[in-house]
Amino acid sequence: MKTSLGIWAFGPMVTRFVPGGYQPQRAGETTAERVRRAVEGLGDLIDGYEFHYPQELSAENLDEVTGALDGHDVYCVATGLHLDPRFGKGGLVSPDPATRDEAVKRTLDAIDFSGELGAHFIIWPGIEGYNYPFQTPYAESWAWLVDGIGQAAQRCRERGIFLFLEHKNSEPAMKIFMRNIGMTLHVIHKLRAQGLDNVKVNMDWQHLIMNGENLAEYAALLAAEGLLGHHHANSGWGTFDDDNMVGATAFMETLELAIELRRAGYGEQGERLGFDLYPYTEDAVDAVRRSVLQWRFIDSVAARIDDAALREAQRNKEAVAAYELVYAALGA
Repeated sequence: MKTSLGIWAFGPMVTRFVPGGYQPQRAGETTAERVRRAVEGLGDLIDGYEFHYPQELSAENLDEVTGALDGHDVYCVATGLHLDPRFGKGGLVSPDPATRDEAVKRTLDAIDFSGELGAHFIIWPGIEGYNYPFQTPYAESWAWLVDGIGQAAQRCRERGIFLFLEHKNSEPAMKIFMRNIGMTLHVIHKLRAQGLDNVKVNMDWQHLIMNGENLAEYAALLAAEGLLGHHHANSGWGTFDDDNMVGATAFMETLELAIELRRAGYGEQGERLGFDLYPYTEDAVDAVRRSVLQWRFIDSVAARIDDAALREAQRNKEAVAAYELVYAALGA
């Protein structure tokens, strides 16, 4: 399975408590400099990179970044509306028509740019939500959201790329509208009813863990529906979007996910494992390398599990038998 990496893992690691970041020495770096540092440090562990448009990648710095990529590709481009204060009360769901129009325009411009690169497009609607009860016209906001994402899906289809939807329950909006897998599927089925079948899901593992959503179950569900489009691999404690190294926590859940990805043949059609990490106090190269290597170990354990025997145990819901197989693969 090929890999990709969000270049934001190489930033200054800003937080609302430390606006300058825990790694302020990185604050002045250009995107090209971050890419060069990543490529030199990670080499062939990472096949391609992901960027927000236009903050991290745009026509203005494309040539410079392409040179720094040194043969690696741009696999995904993501919307950057949440990085612009104009959209603090929503972009696609802003109550102001002019702001909504601008959000749609920027999204479509980003998709055109992404299409020129042959990169898929990610919408993570982190700013599309609300912060208080009584603040928001819910029905109208949902209609605006589906309409905006529908326009994006149509433009992606015209450009021959997939649209990946990524859900999260909160941050920066305290209540993001598309905040769980059910709401994501609601949007996708609304778009399917319009004939838009190029929309799939980007599973950000920590976003699911925060919701108490089972990684393996949802991967199997989405794969069965042909909706498993991309992954953002990471881990965390489960209460915040930690974006910690893969396998640092939720080890068993990640191992079960690896089994389901193998069963689904994920990667055989060019799908990738994307790494979405935010190593606040760690060296970025070291954290990404460790994540890739730990994933490879987890996947190798999944490969050693007797899948026929595990399926038999699962058919009978025999948890003890299942864990015997899992721990045998771990060397117990």
